[in-house]
Amino acid sequence: MIRRHKLLASLVLLIALAGVAYLNRLYLLTYTLGWYTDIRFPRDANRPVPWMAGPDRAEQPVAQRPPNIVIIMADDLGINDVTTHGGGLAAQGAPTPAIDAIARDGVRFDQGYAAAAVCTVSRAALMTGRYPWRFGVEFTPTPGAMARVAGQLYADPQRLHPIIVDKEKARAAKDFNDLGMPASEQTLAELLKARGYHTVHIGKWHLGSTPEMRPNNQGFDESLFMESGLYLPQDDPRVVNSKQDFDPIDRFLWPNMRFGVSYNAGHWFEPAGYLTDYFTDEAVTVIRRNRHRPFFLFLAHWGVHTPLQASKADYDALSGIADHRQRVYAAMVRSVDRSVARVLQALRDEGLEDNTLIVFTSDNGAPNYLGLPDVNKPYRGWKLTQFEGGVRVPYVAKWPGRISAGTHYRQPVSSIDLLPTALAAAGGTVPADRPIDGVNLLPFLGKDAATQSARALFWRDGPYRTVQERGWKLIVSERPRKDWLFDLNTDPTERINLAERQPDKLAQLKALLAAHHAAMPAPLWPSFLEMPVLIDKTLDQKQTPQDEYTYWVN
Repeated sequence: MIRRHKLLASLVLLIALAGVAYLNRLYLLTYTLGWYTDIRFPRDANRPVPWMAGPDRAEQPVAQRPPNIVIIMADDLGINDVTTHGGGLAAQGAPTPAIDAIARDGVRFDQGYAAAAVCTVSRAALMTGRYPWRFGVEFTPTPGAMARVAGQLYADPQRLHPIIVDKEKARAAKDFNDLGMPASEQTLAELLKARGYHTVHIGKWHLGSTPEMRPNNQGFDESLFMESGLYLPQDDPRVVNSKQDFDPIDRFLWPNMRFGVSYNAGHWFEPAGYLTDYFTDEAVTVIRRNRHRPFFLFLAHWGVHTPLQASKADYDALSGIADHRQRVYAAMVRSVDRSVARVLQALRDEGLEDNTLIVFTSDNGAPNYLGLPDVNKPYRGWKLTQFEGGVRVPYVAKWPGRISAGTHYRQPVSSIDLLPTALAAAGGTVPADRPIDGVNLLPFLGKDAATQSARALFWRDGPYRTVQERGWKLIVSERPRKDWLFDLNTDPTERINLAERQPDKLAQLKALLAAHHAAMPAPLWPSFLEMPVLIDKTLDQKQTPQDEYTYWVN
């Protein structure tokens, strides 16, 4: 009898616990990834990075060596945030003088494009010089937990378009760390390493975390790898936070992001300070240690991606900005520009400036889930969309003596062009065993610059696809089923849809788009999440039935 009572009591307790778990399922799902991270990847205190040292003496004078290659990539930086391109933050007391200096001393690409409107795909393009859907990288890896919780976090009767989640695919999906760029791809790092370069990655990767997909097995001799995405712990007195309760992505990130990096795939440890500054400190050390040999440095900042966290020093320096969210964001942009300034100064200090090709860009435009309406002005659209605001990005470069100072290059260029350009600078040629979609831009940037022939640029995200050729741009969407046709030559901000008025041009570009995608393979992993994105409004603005929108397929 006593045993039966105990069993009954245990059963009642289990039912009660199950009920509590069900009632709190959203909370549990939201926090699961963070708890899992803490258990699987405990973090050590900060420790010095044991960077490899180059030779004590140079075998050749600097001017006779192949040029150093430095690529600095910001994350989610809007084109209007950079003074030379837009200058939206300059009026708020946050100009970008260091990024502007690269343009002043080299070239500003007036039509600089990311190869995708989202991070993983764009980064794969940069690393390979190829459209990533050629090798199956079409969607950004997403935690299944995020997909499962997104629909509930996004639930809001005022939002007219639902988030669409394929729960079966989400449950069956591989861990997002197991998804990324295949090891069979040849990266810029691999190609430069074969030419004698010391290759270093610092910061975000987002191209897979399995051993074969990490930077060390994709051509980088050394990698300081951002393992998770806090700039500082939330309660650190050196940081100022801004949380967006209206954004389901933001609400997922805060409880799940951690403050951790690793060196060469080793044990996680905490950075020494605010993440952007820490990565910059380490980049300066890398430059100093490799001053006597050619090197390739890929400094891939997390800034200014959410969660919005500014260093308190930068936040305090912008006291003239009244809006808290805007001030935090502007402070983050300020830290990225300071990073560029410090890298430039380190190159000057080591006598390397004149023999270094340095490029600054962003992986895509700024998102609407910031709740900041001006980040991509004057262009329409946001990250996750293929309108200009989603794919037109800051894009500047300098190489004294080889790129004419003050150049404004007005033809469209893309992140796929960085591999052939950097490889040509190093005296190499692109691989002949696979299609390379990018072009070497150097012949168009010198004193006796050639004229670049017209070419088409393509974007792809499931059935959501775009082509641009000779200033004409076609965006094809399946959800909603709609075509947008723009003449960027006369309408660079995409205000006038000419799809009905220009049927011949519409048909021509549709044929071009179809021909490009017909030969592409299936994605390496399926999409299980589709999220609506208003083209002209931030996520916190009231929606109306007249608002144009697309769906991001992920």
